[in-house]
Amino acid sequence: MSHVALVTGGTRGIGEAISVALKNAGVTVAANYAGNDERAQAFSERTGIAVYKFDVGDFDAVQDSIAKISDDLGVVDILVNNAGITRDGTLLKMDHTRWQDVIDVNLGGCFNTAKAAFPAMKEKGYGRIVNIGSINGQAGQYGQVNYAAAKSGIHGFTKALAQEGARFGITVNAIAPGYIDTDMVAAVPENVLEKIVAKIPVGRLGKAEEIARGVAFLTAEDAGFVTGSTLSINGGQHMY
Repeated sequence: MSHVALVTGGTRGIGEAISVALKNAGVTVAANYAGNDERAQAFSERTGIAVYKFDVGDFDAVQDSIAKISDDLGVVDILVNNAGITRDGTLLKMDHTRWQDVIDVNLGGCFNTAKAAFPAMKEKGYGRIVNIGSINGQAGQYGQVNYAAAKSGIHGFTKALAQEGARFGITVNAIAPGYIDTDMVAAVPENVLEKIVAKIPVGRLGKAEEIARGVAFLTAEDAGFVTGSTLSINGGQHMY
């Protein structure tokens, strides 16, 4: 059976690794991005993966874009919700815009894409949805009430949607990465990052490819008995 995957935030960091891993598994991949046209085009030329620019937090844009992807490449039957942003700050210093932006993209994006892709998956009788949560959605993190709330919401969203999709052959799972060696983590001050790594039992940051391997497993045809689960890939930092 041929498959088409949409990976949101799929042109850099963890998303890039996921897009490449799925392509290497024989899946036709569409990689979404939000802003950097030059970087996205370079990714597409390097990998041969089609790229689509839209804001996952914009409901109408998502509907239109997934319809276009389906017309261009075929019905999307694998959805990986990886797109995410941070707007950190303590509650006392956080304005409503920083709260809402993170909720709209990180959590709202999961609803928007699933809402658009789910009907065709149901009709096909097959689907794989993987939502990328976070260790900070499981354990919390100082200065990230917006991010932690959105990522925690993803885990609840996953369990509920898994119950809806099971009878249609649609599995819905989540991956909760720990601290991964990406641009987002590289922006953390070095002294803070040293303290984080010191708390990881395996003694290092994770690699984007390690998350991608988890996604490849959960989206495979023979993973049909795994649904409603959260796979924690965090080096033992938080055992949940």
